[in-house]
Amino acid sequence: MTEAVDALVIGAGPTGLMAAEALMAPGRTVVVAEAMPTPARKFLMAGKSGLNLTRDEPLISFMTRYDRPTLAQGPLGPAEVMAWAEGLGIELFTGSTGRVFPVGMKASPLLREWLTRLRVGGVDLRTRWRWTGLDRSFLFSTPQGAVELAPRVTVLALGGASWPRLGSDAAWVPILDRAGVRIAPFRPANMGFLIAWTPAMSRFFGQAVKGVAIHVGTHVSRGEWVISRHGVEGGGIYAVSAAMRDGAAATIDLAPDLSHAALAGRFGQGRGKLSLGNWLRRVLGDPVKVALLLEWGGRPANAAEWAALAKALPLRHQGPMGLDRAISSAGGIAAEALTEALELRALPGVFAAGEMLDWEAPTGGYLLTACMATGLRAGQAAALALA
Repeated sequence: MTEAVDALVIGAGPTGLMAAEALMAPGRTVVVAEAMPTPARKFLMAGKSGLNLTRDEPLISFMTRYDRPTLAQGPLGPAEVMAWAEGLGIELFTGSTGRVFPVGMKASPLLREWLTRLRVGGVDLRTRWRWTGLDRSFLFSTPQGAVELAPRVTVLALGGASWPRLGSDAAWVPILDRAGVRIAPFRPANMGFLIAWTPAMSRFFGQAVKGVAIHVGTHVSRGEWVISRHGVEGGGIYAVSAAMRDGAAATIDLAPDLSHAALAGRFGQGRGKLSLGNWLRRVLGDPVKVALLLEWGGRPANAAEWAALAKALPLRHQGPMGLDRAISSAGGIAAEALTEALELRALPGVFAAGEMLDWEAPTGGYLLTACMATGLRAGQAAALALA
């Protein structure tokens, strides 16, 4: 038999949970279907090293970090996200870079309070419910067998194509494609880059690169990143990864706080009897920086050329790492397939939000804020359609 419900949300990550919060109301049946055994697995994984909830900065500058801000925006900005979390009883603090974290750092306390609010509000969370098809109703594979739901409105919040082991596997693409929804191909976003290191670099695997600036076109990243066996990864790389993925050249300034003249002066002090490595360590002060300079640089003839190389060292890579190692994904449901309310033009009454949509942004609170904001936007629109 087909079960009739008022509202269906497919996906129990932060996008889907925010949509469910917007939809819950006395007497209204709201079902959240989640394929995994527990909700918000990617959210919890991201919070293991500290849940970066949002970024405390003016909305006008915050939204410049999105490639498609009109698609990624919603009723939640940084201030609203912070107020929402504090309303759940979660105490927050802002770091020196503007990143906002729970005082306890972890995602699990916030998720527990959020799920309690939804449960008290009458939201029915059903885990191990995998969406398998769309006919006149929504088809699911469940522990009890095949089930059909006939909702009045639906919000899709199934994530993108990164982290498949946590549920974001883009298995929904063929279903929507058959329904006539235009979907842009997925590409890795916030990912590292492959590098065929020489054997000399193996001793630096796992070490952080600090105090440098990466220049990619007009973009500059001062964040830390890591040398890995596979290449380069980490926040400082992710901040400029979209432009690098799309073909822009990247250079590294190994001494961003020194002018070319000041650095040339250091190189001009002479090497004496020092080995090349020891001399470069004396100039740059960091063996990791020296290793990168020797890996990607040549052997300049004079101090000015050494300084020029250290100020604009080419970051030589073999392309981006794949979706299986990416933090997030670009691509998804195209903007033209959606109304301003995030309703699918091909499927009236069905809304979509979060990383399913074709937008991207760097890490640092931007991704999570937009997922929650678009979830709320879609949920509010769906609730209005029920009225």
